Amino acid sequence: MRGAAAGEAQVAVAANFAEPIKAIAAVLEKTTGHTLKISTGASGAFYTQIRNGAPFDVFLSADNERPEMLERDGLAQPGTRFTYATGKLVLWSVKADRVDARGEVLRSAGLGKVAFANPKTAPYGEAALQVMQRLGLSAAVAPKLVQGESIGQTFAFVKTGNADVGFVALSRASGRPAEGRARCG
Repeated sequence: MRGAAAGEAQVAVAANFAEPIKAIAAVLEKTTGHTLKISTGASGAFYTQIRNGAPFDVFLSADNERPEMLERDGLAQPGTRFTYATGKLVLWSVKADRVDARGEVLRSAGLGKVAFANPKTAPYGEAALQVMQRLGLSAAVAPKLVQGESIGQTFAFVKTGNADVGFVALSRASGRPAEGRARCG
């Protein structure tokens, strides 16, 4: 990644942190006059873009692995990595009564589509697969799965009704009291 230019920084942000980074950017601009040009998406996709020369000054990944690889490969400033947040996976629906505290909806015969993020590029997608496997539901839920490219797209599938429920980041589902969610880990 290249050094930040004064006044503006190009920031690649994992989709699970899309809302918090907007708030941070607003405060930063108001208090300092500096701006962030924010791109949100899947951590794996940003990793690939950075390896291919994308000009990001900051990479906020949803996992530790990809920033470590970038540093190891000389594509990130050594010694600058740190954990900025700890994410939580939840099973979420726009219908408050659809998701119970234990995620029993996944066993329901009336379950529609189940959204999850691409496990190859989004750490939350890999976590969703692990939850389904741990619950012994991988085979039963497989025909109902719908895959988003990032946790942001997965959230959109559920929000628009294109999926009944979805495995999303708590940061995306928080603050929506009329909607249901169950923690997955």
